[in-house]
Amino acid sequence: MTPSDDPSLLDVVLAQRLATQRLTGPATDPATVVRESLCVQAQDAPLSRYSIALRTAGTEAAVRKAIDSGEIVRTHILRPTWHYVAAEDLRWILQLTSAKVESGMAARHRQLGLDEPLIAASMDALRQRLRHGEFATRKELGTWLAEQRLFQPSSPLFGQQVGHALMLAELRGLICSGPLKGNEHSYALVEEIVPPARARTREEALTDLMFRFFASHGPVAIRDLMRWTRLTQTEIKRAIAELDDRVEAVEVGGDTLWFAPEALKEPVRVRRAFLLSVFDEAFLSYRHAGFPALDDHPSADMPNRFTEAGGGPVICDLRDVGTWKRTVKEGAMDITITLAKTLDAGQRNEIEHAAHRFAEIVGGVARITVDAPR
Repeated sequence: MTPSDDPSLLDVVLAQRLATQRLTGPATDPATVVRESLCVQAQDAPLSRYSIALRTAGTEAAVRKAIDSGEIVRTHILRPTWHYVAAEDLRWILQLTSAKVESGMAARHRQLGLDEPLIAASMDALRQRLRHGEFATRKELGTWLAEQRLFQPSSPLFGQQVGHALMLAELRGLICSGPLKGNEHSYALVEEIVPPARARTREEALTDLMFRFFASHGPVAIRDLMRWTRLTQTEIKRAIAELDDRVEAVEVGGDTLWFAPEALKEPVRVRRAFLLSVFDEAFLSYRHAGFPALDDHPSADMPNRFTEAGGGPVICDLRDVGTWKRTVKEGAMDITITLAKTLDAGQRNEIEHAAHRFAEIVGGVARITVDAPR
């Protein structure tokens, strides 16, 4: 890739991202997908497991197995939201980013009455409840914290207090996810399920995180990395200088996008259409030079849809062409797809194939409805 303002270069960038993120590139295993991505946003846990599986040759069951074995853990890291992360990367990423994430929530914690003595008491109670592999769900831990008289279930703030106490325990490296209990994540003590890791200097950790982000998400703008990690522009530019010729930049539509040439992958899986989660790294990561939406996109008035759950964008031929939603009632799965009117029959057929691929990955027979807005 060479610097250019040629609009057609955007398609080269978009195609390269799909390959590098293994959506069209070589398939791999769930742990490798997460390790390469560093952190995979996971507040919608079932669809995040689908996003990981979509990059492999397997199904969501293989992702669940990697979670149950402890290769992949779910925790609060990078930002005040959940991510999946490879177990061996947990400690050093937390050390690099968690203090800033926690400080950014200080005002909210004061509103919730979470002062340091109460936080410390909550940590002690969680350690006591989870020790010796006694995995517990969020609901079970909420009951336990209430039994220890740390929070009052009658309080309208109870759920938020428990949630933030668990988040702080994650950000401080005390707890992370344990094996799944049905469709619920349990919690475990980090010291019991995550092997010790070599300590890193902040500079070493920052440079490693930067390179791996450019390698797995590039070509990508610095502003997207700042949103992704909450690191400062000064820190990022210093790390880019340290990486020297391991990263390069390309100009697209006025945006400078960075990538790692040695990590570029060839598209080897022919796929024109994708049903992506709204939180998929291939969609959510790029506020700059992202997938252009068609003029008659059914959600043209809400093009980003970052608060949507249970579905997300439909991507076809490198364009954002519609939306999809999954619902499950009485064991039956419905996939409803709403598309731009201008798509041709071939594109609609590719999108239906993508919907069937979703059903195969998550398991179960789906009733698929494809519609265009009137």
